[in-house]
Amino acid sequence: MNLFLLAVLIITAGGILAILLARQFTLMRLVAVLGIAGGAGLGMLDAFSRLLYDTPLTFSAARLGPFPLEFSIDALAAFFLIAIFGICLLAAIYSFDYLRHAPKGLGTAASYLFFSLLAVSMALVVTAANLITFMLAWELMSLTSFFLVILDYKAPQNRKAGLLYFIFSQVGAMFILVAFALMYRYTGSFALDANGLDTTAKWLVFVFAFIGFGSKAGVFPFHVWLPHAHPAAPSHISAVMSGVMIKTGIYGILRIYGVLNLHSPAVGGMVLVFGVFAGVLGVVYALGQHDLKRLLAYHSVENIGIILIGMGIGMIGVEAQNPIMAVLGFAGALLHVLNHAIFKSLLFMGAGMVLHKTGTASIDALGGLLKRMKITGVTFLIGSLAISGLPPLNGFVSEFFIYLGGFRGVAAGSTVFAYSLLAIVGLAVIGGLALACFTKVVGVVFQGEPRRETTRPVDEKGPTMLLPMVVLAAACAVIGIYPGAFMFLAIKAVAALGLDYGRIPFEPFAHYSAAITLGATLFLAATLLLLALRRMFYQGKPIGHGGTWGCGFTQPTARMQYTGSSYAASILAFFRPAAPLEEIHPPVAGLFPRETHYHSHVHDIVERHLNCLVVVPIVRLFDRLRWIQHGDIHLYIGYILLAIVVLLFFV
Repeated sequence: MNLFLLAVLIITAGGILAILLARQFTLMRLVAVLGIAGGAGLGMLDAFSRLLYDTPLTFSAARLGPFPLEFSIDALAAFFLIAIFGICLLAAIYSFDYLRHAPKGLGTAASYLFFSLLAVSMALVVTAANLITFMLAWELMSLTSFFLVILDYKAPQNRKAGLLYFIFSQVGAMFILVAFALMYRYTGSFALDANGLDTTAKWLVFVFAFIGFGSKAGVFPFHVWLPHAHPAAPSHISAVMSGVMIKTGIYGILRIYGVLNLHSPAVGGMVLVFGVFAGVLGVVYALGQHDLKRLLAYHSVENIGIILIGMGIGMIGVEAQNPIMAVLGFAGALLHVLNHAIFKSLLFMGAGMVLHKTGTASIDALGGLLKRMKITGVTFLIGSLAISGLPPLNGFVSEFFIYLGGFRGVAAGSTVFAYSLLAIVGLAVIGGLALACFTKVVGVVFQGEPRRETTRPVDEKGPTMLLPMVVLAAACAVIGIYPGAFMFLAIKAVAALGLDYGRIPFEPFAHYSAAITLGATLFLAATLLLLALRRMFYQGKPIGHGGTWGCGFTQPTARMQYTGSSYAASILAFFRPAAPLEEIHPPVAGLFPRETHYHSHVHDIVERHLNCLVVVPIVRLFDRLRWIQHGDIHLYIGYILLAIVVLLFFV
C-alpha cells in the first residue's frame, strides 16, 4: 500500500474539512489538527522506514497524456520528507491553542486549508520525478505559502511582505524554468536527466537553478523577501517556512547537482563562497534587529549559509577525489538541514508564545520572562545554544562534521586548501557572532526585569503550544548526545546523489559519533554532579536578596538595563561597511535637557539595491498592465482562446 499517497490524502482532507466546519470553531480546529498531524505522522514513519531499509518508491499518474505526473522517493527525498512531515506534525499541534483566540470564521479555516496544501506541496516537490511535476508542485508551494504570509492582510506590513515574497518567488521560479527548459532542449525529455548536455550547458543549468532555488532558500543576496515574510506569517507557519520550506531550495540544488554530474572545483567554490557570505552577513543583520521574529528570520539566512558551506566542501571533495571530505561535507550539510529544522522551529514557536502572551515581539520592550514562562524560557535557551553550535546539542554535531570535512581539505592541494581554510574561518566567525546574538536575545528578553508593563497576563497556558516545544528541545539534546544514528541516515541520503562511491561505509565516521557521545555524556555527568554539590552545600542556608549596583544612581529602574541595541553596538560598528547603521537620537543639551529618545536601524544593503533593480520595476510593469484586468468576462474568454491559438503554432 502506498502510505505516502495515503498521508497526502489525509493531510489534504484535514484542510478541506476545516473549510466545511468553519462555523464550529473548536471542532474545526480539532479536525484540522488531527488530519494534518495524523497524515504528517504517517508520512514521516513511511519516509523513515524507506530511508532505513532502502525501499525506494516510484509511482505516476499517466492519464494526463504527454504530461504525466511522476513521483519517486529515494533516500535523499526520504531524508527531506522526515523533516517536512515531522515539523508539520508539531506545527499543527502547536496551532490548536495558538489560534484559540483567532477571529472565528472562514479566515482561520482557510489558514488550515493553506497549511495542509503547503505541507502536501512540499512533500510533492521533494518526490517529483520529472520537470512538469516539479514545477506544478513548486508553484503550489509558492502560492499556498503566499496566502499564509498575507493571512492578516489588513496590516499594511503584511501586504508588503506578501508582495515582496510573491515577486521573488515568481522571479526564482522563472530561473528554475529556464534551467529546466535548457535541460529539455538538450534531452528532449521531461525526465530529470542530463544526458546530452555538454559542459557549457551543464554550467548554465546549474547557475540558473542555483539562483532560482537559492531565492527560495534565502541565499544571500536573494534573501530580501525572507525577513519580511517570516515575521508576517503566524508563528507556527513561520516555523514551517523557516524550518522546512526554505530547505526545498537546498533540495533542488542538491538534486540538480546530482543529476548534472558536474564535478568542478569552481562549482564547489561558488557554493562555498555564497555560503560564507550568507552565513556571516545573515547573523550580522540579525544582531541589528529589534523584532524577535525578524531576528530569527535573518538567522535562517545564516544557517542556509552553513548548509551551503557543507555542500561546497562536499563538492570540492568530489572533484579532489577525496571521498571522506566529500561525505563529511554533504552529510554534515544534510544533518544541518534536519537540525536547523528542529531548533529553528523551536525558536519560532518560543517567539510565538512570547508574542501570544505579551502582545509584542519587540526585544527592547521585553524582559524577565523566564520567571513567569519557565518552560518557554528553558526550551528557548536550549534552542539558542543549539543554533549557536554549542555542545552537547544538535547544532554542534552537524557543524562539527562540516569542520572535519574542511580540515580534511586543508591537507590537499593549494586550491582545495584555500577553499577549506575559507570554510573553517567562515564557520568560526559565524559561530561567534551567533553566540553573541543569542546572548543578547536570551539576556534581554528572558532575564532581567520587564522594561514595560504589559496589559496582558503573562502565563504559559496552552499545553498544545508547550508540548511541541518540549519535544523539539528534547530532539536537540538527543541528536547532540547520540548523533550516530542520525549521521547514518544522512550518509544514506548522500548515497542517493550518485557520487560513484558505491556503498558508502559508515564505519570511518562511527568513531567520530562515538567520541561526541562520550564527550557529551561526560559533560552532562559533570554538570549534574556540580548541581548536586551546589544543592548539598547550600541546603539550609539563608539566601539574601539585594539590589544590583546602580552605578551611583540611588533609584535604578528597569529602563537602565542593557538593551539589545547597546549590547550589539560594538559588533555592528565593525561591520558597518556591509551593514550601515542609522541612528536617530536628538542630542542632550542644556542645563535642564528635555526628554529625548534613541532609535537605531541596520540597513540591509542588498534590500536597498534589489528594491530598485527588481521590485520597483516589476510593480511598475504590473501597474501599467492593469488595463488588462477590467472585469469583462467576454474578453477574459477571448484571452484564453488567443492563448490556445498561439500555442497551436508551437505544438
